[in-house]
Amino acid sequence: MDFNRGRGRKAGFWVIVFDMKSFILIGFFCFIASFCFSQSQRDLNIKADQDFHRADKELNVVYQKLLKEYSGNKAFIKNLMNAQRLWVQLRDAEMLVKYPETNSNAYGSAHPMCWSMYLTELTQERIKRLKVWVNGFDEGDVCNGSVKTN
Repeated sequence: MDFNRGRGRKAGFWVIVFDMKSFILIGFFCFIASFCFSQSQRDLNIKADQDFHRADKELNVVYQKLLKEYSGNKAFIKNLMNAQRLWVQLRDAEMLVKYPETNSNAYGSAHPMCWSMYLTELTQERIKRLKVWVNGFDEGDVCNGSVKTN
């Protein structure tokens, strides 16, 4: 491509300099943006842990709500407490099945994030199951057992 056609010799030089300045500015912007928007593995690990603690807190809220709403049903409360204790044991055993190595370096620097993400997933599944008793079933469901009827 002839940058000088009809403009004299200096015109092509300025086009090239302008293109070089644009290239440098774009490169500098991308470099700065990478620092502004990137997250370290440590940041990702922390966020995943915070997500798990939020889910665990929600689980405890739902559990306490069930204890309160069904406080008149002693058999239900006893069985709920037993089921929750066993669920915690199952959850912990499931974690060890997924990550059987006890050496914390065995799965790399993302391991804490992955561990927390799986804990969060299992906890959210438990919340979903317990909310059945909080929300109840529509009237007419003959298999609702101890779940309240709306």
